[in-house]
Amino acid sequence: MEPISTLLALIAGLLVRLAIPLGITVLLIVLLRRLDADWQKEAQLPVLAVQKPACWKTKGCLPEQRANCLGAKSPLPCWQAFRLPNGYLREECLSCKVFTEAPMPALKIETRRL
Repeated sequence: MEPISTLLALIAGLLVRLAIPLGITVLLIVLLRRLDADWQKEAQLPVLAVQKPACWKTKGCLPEQRANCLGAKSPLPCWQAFRLPNGYLREECLSCKVFTEAPMPALKIETRRL
């Protein structure tokens, strides 16, 4: 009787120590791959059109300034075109009338499935 209970204890120990963590890891891998696939599909969707404010009109830029301005050439709003390399907005953009009076984008809420 003792060898059977020892074998059962060994199997239970292996199950608790190895099989359950491995099962949880495999389950997380499957879920994360599905999430990644959803994000890949979302990345393939067409980009929404952005209403770009005419900052050069608000600031009164001359035509030659506008010709050399990254904000005027970019399809993005000027504060997005002038972002710092770390992703932060420039200080002058935060207090700019074009930025502070820009319309807030509407969020499209979708139901998610797992």
